[in-house]
Amino acid sequence: MANICLVEDEQKVAAFISKGLEEQGYKISLANDGITAKSLLQKASFDLLILDVMLPDINGIELCRQIRFTDTKTPILMLTALDQIQNKVSGLKAGADDYLVKPFHFIELLARIEALLRRQKAGETADHLLVFDDLKLDTWSNVAERDGQQIALTAKEYTLLELFMSHPNKVLSREYIAEQVWKIDFDTGTNFIDVYVNYLRKKIEKGFKGKLIHTVIGMGYILKSDN
Repeated sequence: MANICLVEDEQKVAAFISKGLEEQGYKISLANDGITAKSLLQKASFDLLILDVMLPDINGIELCRQIRFTDTKTPILMLTALDQIQNKVSGLKAGADDYLVKPFHFIELLARIEALLRRQKAGETADHLLVFDDLKLDTWSNVAERDGQQIALTAKEYTLLELFMSHPNKVLSREYIAEQVWKIDFDTGTNFIDVYVNYLRKKIEKGFKGKLIHTVIGMGYILKSDN
């Protein structure tokens, strides 16, 4: 379950939130002020930050801004008793991902947390996993597979496939492919782009249902579904 840092100086509110989230299986680290919060963040990584605006030593919005200088990805949910549009705008501009006004029902807090964690997980997946039809490319492990079957690729074939999967349903010219994959200007007197595309085609299409890489005469190649 997720590891959450709660920054809240009101003891009753902090106890209410901590108890409720721990009962839901979350691990909670509590900070009662900004200095303690920054110390916790330096020592450990968290899946989510719950940050109160009104803190004794630093404004929560300023603390959020400082956190975002070094951490751009961890979701931040801000809490405040100030139900004013300007405070919401300031918090979001400082880098908060969501905003909840006190008093709130615990079930609403829980729903916001779950939504932020789902969004974060989806974002992490999208960062390293390219998917098109039944073809997948994991850019962390450099593994390609189609319909669950792993495909062995050379370094250039992998780079070529990553290029196609990063630009699905778009025509890529031979000039563009040469520049992106080989870092050279395309020589119209050679056919090495066509040769490598054919190598890749055989590996990701032979034995599988449907073509994925299509020739666009006079223009280049496109990754699209054969359906």
